[in-house]
Amino acid sequence: MEFIKNMEIKELSYYINQAKIIKPENHKNKIRIAFVGSFTLNGFEETIQVQCNDEKINCITYNSPYNQFNQEILDENSNLYKFKPDIIFLLIDNRTILEKSFYFSNINSENEKKKYTDEKFNEINNLIKTFTKKSHSKIIIANFVIPTYTPLGIYESKIEYGIKEIIFELNKKLKELSRNIDSCYVYDFNSFVTKFGEKNILDYKKMNYGDIKINFDVIPYLIYEFLGYVKPILGLNKKCIVLDLDNTLWGNIIGEDGFEGIKLGPYPEGRSFVEFQKVIKSLSENGIILAINSKNNQEDAMKAINEHPHMILRENDFSCIKINWNDKISNMREISNELNIGLDSIVFFDDDPVNRELLRMSIPEINTVELPKDPSTYAQILRNLNDFNTLKITKDDTHRKIMYKQEQNRQKLESSTENLNEYLKKLDIKIKIKLDDKFSISRISQLILKTNQFNLTTKRYQEEQIKEFVKDETMIVGCSEIEDKFGENGITNVFIIKTKPNEWIIDTFLLSCRIMGRGIEEGIIGKILEIAKNKVIEKITATFIPTEKNKPAENFLKNYGFEKEKENWIFLLKNEIKIPDYLEVELK
Repeated sequence: MEFIKNMEIKELSYYINQAKIIKPENHKNKIRIAFVGSFTLNGFEETIQVQCNDEKINCITYNSPYNQFNQEILDENSNLYKFKPDIIFLLIDNRTILEKSFYFSNINSENEKKKYTDEKFNEINNLIKTFTKKSHSKIIIANFVIPTYTPLGIYESKIEYGIKEIIFELNKKLKELSRNIDSCYVYDFNSFVTKFGEKNILDYKKMNYGDIKINFDVIPYLIYEFLGYVKPILGLNKKCIVLDLDNTLWGNIIGEDGFEGIKLGPYPEGRSFVEFQKVIKSLSENGIILAINSKNNQEDAMKAINEHPHMILRENDFSCIKINWNDKISNMREISNELNIGLDSIVFFDDDPVNRELLRMSIPEINTVELPKDPSTYAQILRNLNDFNTLKITKDDTHRKIMYKQEQNRQKLESSTENLNEYLKKLDIKIKIKLDDKFSISRISQLILKTNQFNLTTKRYQEEQIKEFVKDETMIVGCSEIEDKFGENGITNVFIIKTKPNEWIIDTFLLSCRIMGRGIEEGIIGKILEIAKNKVIEKITATFIPTEKNKPAENFLKNYGFEKEKENWIFLLKNEIKIPDYLEVELK
């Protein structure tokens, strides 16, 4: 399978050897990962350590003793809880959960099937609920593989209580469970087996001799999919797809072959590009930003984008378009600046191997995807990337494309205005601050996990932790909705404050990069200070923890009037509180 070759996944032996020499302690991003299962999980730890290291993540791992998943989860004094994982992967074999029923048809009615399925699900449900009560960790449970074997053979298709039906019902219940528990997710292991084939996944020789269920050859691919859960937890999922045009979004070269000569449409040569565009479009609708970086005649290219009958992606789908004869490296930096996103937030697709290598050498932060000469696998390569996973899709995600279009209108207004102050006044900016809003927790967590530039401390909190902060009477969890004459920016600010009788301590204060440069942070901090002063608080204490990316936040406290005192910044509430006069700030 060509798309697997292009994922640049190496053999298991490579990861086992590499794990001995990597130095992940050098990485700022850290995560603690536990593997718990009913069968031997050899090679899992080493593989995820190395794959995390490649993503500049320091991964500390724990592998539960063989088939001790019940004991480890139910015993609050177990080594699993002592390890304090950030994320746990739970893998239970069909044979373990179903016992004799996997081999013998001892269920003879629909009622018996329901009773048995409920019984088995309750075992799992008890484990999950016990764990989530005792730990802040995310738990990822693998669903069960629907086997090719069944003791009833062809007769299974005639009844509603066969083994396949039972496993299907269990998987359905697992999905329902995950919808009701924020920290629980279901990994679709059944689809993974379908993709690779049961005979390539299961190693019956190793299974019988060492209870090693998963073939060593596919463990690196399985771990790669697991890594798709790790990245969004750390806020490292990608935000933007940048695309070449010729032989990437369509076949042939439009400057040479003309409008009617490009390959795009419901016939064999054009179908691959249509499918690729459809996958891109689906990601865009879930919040991924799209941009174009192409050496081309702009008029010819835009004609194809806007007028070709088989184009799926149109001009309005792209938040930034660079179609010119400039070098692609310069274009890419301009895209990053205009969209106000980091270069490490970008994934680039280009059919030309020379362009790809230049990008990798010049801007290694960008994930430049290796593409084969045959475009038929482009869509599948994109589907298999683990860069765009998100733990939740919020309203702000689905509206992101609209927001970037609004931002372009703001830029036009700025360029037509004589000075910055006049521009800010014309924007008519309104800030609505919400405190302890339970309905915004998902978005708050999302911002905390992924905001790097204007972030005073870059502390990372999961939804479960934020929920506890909201319940804590000594904590204030706030967020701000921003809107102006061009539309809503959604929730783009978060602050978390620890309260004491005479002092408030700013634990977290951040601003989305989309709204930087408008003085909005001054309006929000000013309102926080006003609220504190009204509650007869004497001082506000804040901390700035420098990172490679949060320099935009570095001078904020000093410029506003905070005074440096050892490692902290102090604002005495007897001092003047400033809120820019062009901002309308209200507490909802």
